[in-house]
Amino acid sequence: MSNRVEMVIRNIVPAHSHGAYTLYLKELNGNRILPIIIGGFEAQAIAMELEGMKPTRPMTHDLFSNALREFDITVTEINIQQLDEGIYYAGITCLCVNDSTSKLVVLDSRTSDAIAMGIKFRCPIYCVEKILEEAAYNDEQNEDFEEEEMPGQLVDDLTEPQANSHVNSGYAKLSMDELEQLLEDAINDEDYGKAAKIRDEIKRRNG
Repeated sequence: MSNRVEMVIRNIVPAHSHGAYTLYLKELNGNRILPIIIGGFEAQAIAMELEGMKPTRPMTHDLFSNALREFDITVTEINIQQLDEGIYYAGITCLCVNDSTSKLVVLDSRTSDAIAMGIKFRCPIYCVEKILEEAAYNDEQNEDFEEEEMPGQLVDDLTEPQANSHVNSGYAKLSMDELEQLLEDAINDEDYGKAAKIRDEIKRRNG
């Protein structure tokens, strides 16, 4: 495979298109940013995993990852390997273990689905250098980039740590019991943007 660069998730923000989001990937040891337009469902799946939220019933990516684990298949890495007429193509590399044998299998995937699966398996995300040269921009040269806080900014070693700031969201006057109930209701209603704000208020109070 061509030269690859490891990427981390920097942010997810609403795109100008209705229902779409922009996923920003940043090279692990550099300043280049790769923006990728993804659908709302995929953005929701990525944000939920990053925030550690569990749906009341398994969503599509949960079902797929649970099935892989049940059959001793592990996702080892994600590769964004092609950009053709504005469309990104990715591969999900899986390690399949069967008794005493094992083999690697690469599944063709939409990039958004591949990243969602990569996060669930806590595996590295790579992008070929050619794509970064063509579609990425240098963060140091873009002062207009908006660091808009959205669900899914921080998770283990998959994202770049950023300073947290508390914004009065109207939840400050509520008790912890009320916040916990609101959080449960928001998750049940699949309102994960609201759930993330409530969770942030709970985390702020817990120090």
